[in-house]
Amino acid sequence: MANIRKTHPLFKIVNDALVDLPAPVNISLWWNFGSLLGLCLISQILTGLFLAMHYTSDISTAFTSVVHICRDVNYGWLIRNIHANGASFFFICIYFHIGRGLYYGSYLYKETWYVGVIL
Repeated sequence: MANIRKTHPLFKIVNDALVDLPAPVNISLWWNFGSLLGLCLISQILTGLFLAMHYTSDISTAFTSVVHICRDVNYGWLIRNIHANGASFFFICIYFHIGRGLYYGSYLYKETWYVGVIL
């Protein structure tokens, strides 16, 4: 019997994109930080948009709006904590990403450097 992840059309797409994706043998764990940066950035944008829907920047009501987000909005406390901790995780990932680039000499490739700066 054939494996379902290789015969089912939907599972085959996921399998080809994630499981059986050809990758170089010498790739290490350090190369994941670029993807983690993208994931962090997307989560920061989404949680920031959700928080901005309920936040008021007026000096007299800003604290009240944060209390409203944490207490009255469904899972507002979770979204706020994901946003706050996601910023710290983003900087941790960016420092590791830059450190990996310096260690492996990725800065020597001009095109790679330009793409990283533009992003």
